[in-house]
Amino acid sequence: MARPGTDPAPATANGDSPAPRIGPHPGFISSSNQYSSEIKIRRMLKDNGCDPAREDNYRLQGVQLIDNVRENLQLPVRTFDTACSYFHKFRLNFRDAEYNYQDAALASLFVACKVEDTIKKSKDILVAAYNVKNPEKTVAPDDKMFEGPGKIIIGLERLILETIGFDFRTRYPQKLLVKVVRRALGKSSANSHDFFATAYAMCIDMYKTFIPIKRTTFSMVMAVVELTARMRGEHLERVQEFAASRKQYSRDAAMETMLDLLDLYVQHHKSTKIGAQFDLSKFIDIKIHLNNDLDSTAKPRYLYHCHRCEVEDPHPLSSTTASATDPTTASNPWPADASIRRTARGQDGTMRFVFDPEAAKEEQETVSGFFKEEFEEYEVEVDEPVPPPDRDDGGRGRGAYRGGYRDRGDHRRGGPYGGYRGDRYHRGRGRYH
Repeated sequence: MARPGTDPAPATANGDSPAPRIGPHPGFISSSNQYSSEIKIRRMLKDNGCDPAREDNYRLQGVQLIDNVRENLQLPVRTFDTACSYFHKFRLNFRDAEYNYQDAALASLFVACKVEDTIKKSKDILVAAYNVKNPEKTVAPDDKMFEGPGKIIIGLERLILETIGFDFRTRYPQKLLVKVVRRALGKSSANSHDFFATAYAMCIDMYKTFIPIKRTTFSMVMAVVELTARMRGEHLERVQEFAASRKQYSRDAAMETMLDLLDLYVQHHKSTKIGAQFDLSKFIDIKIHLNNDLDSTAKPRYLYHCHRCEVEDPHPLSSTTASATDPTTASNPWPADASIRRTARGQDGTMRFVFDPEAAKEEQETVSGFFKEEFEEYEVEVDEPVPPPDRDDGGRGRGAYRGGYRDRGDHRRGGPYGGYRGDRYHRGRGRYH
């Protein structure tokens, strides 16, 4: 058992003991992933022990908090898009018991402000969140009660950067939405402004789902435009003709995106911007129509879906965590080491973040030969001594008969009869024999 190019390791008694590691740990390589499938998202939520009902509420409230703070600080919509994408990815990689959704939402917005070059201090974001919750009692950014929550935001910032793999690429569907509406409806359309306003509000609602981390920009925009046309009952044929003329258009991806949006509007009708503009029955009718189209074509509801890997019963968490960035909280519920949490595998070696998966694969193949351990199995014949046979007791069972109770001290012959004490030669009780 030896490593290539090194001296063989000393043999052990039984050959089962592993050889000691030679040299430093090879480390780990993490490559970012821009897209996730529905089955992967469900599996990650199940592994984190998320309750589906509570997970939906946390996701909706977190995105709504990001939107409210963004409007309060007058940040552009691209910062909102980036913050929501980071928020979804962070919640998929960490359990709800380790953080509070409000803290994660504000930390995601803090990172997005840096990425989109709309830099805001952590205290500015915390003050805006506090003023949104308490409009009747505004505070200044230099208040001391934001010092502790500010450290929490900075601690979560590092975790968010590790979660996204330092890959700051995001998608902005609003920019492409303007071009698609102009191409499909024309610039001089009479009601194109109202159509675009509805589609724009639907883009904001879309970030309350996992669609931004599942679909491409074009698939999201075409799904929003088609669903808007169905909701308003106009320009549906023109939108379908425009979609059919594009090679990058995927009908299955657009169908999944529209059904995800309809699930949001049906289940959480009052928590969306479009929900207040249309009746609930309108969403239900469109959802039934799209489901019938799927049944007629025998296509699955989700892309890349595996029924054998479907998540069954998730295990709900036992308790929730209070917000650590809320100054009104009496005690700080944040764990002592939660803000500096590191993954277990990062303790063994160095974690490197690589943007190109192909380059990471080539690097692993190059260095794998230096860390490969080769084992050789061989058999050795050893002569073992034959143990001596057991002593023969003469076939008398447990041993020879040693006389009665009167002959306890006579062990000379072990005969059936013994003599009196002092009678060494006569075997009977009498004097003569």
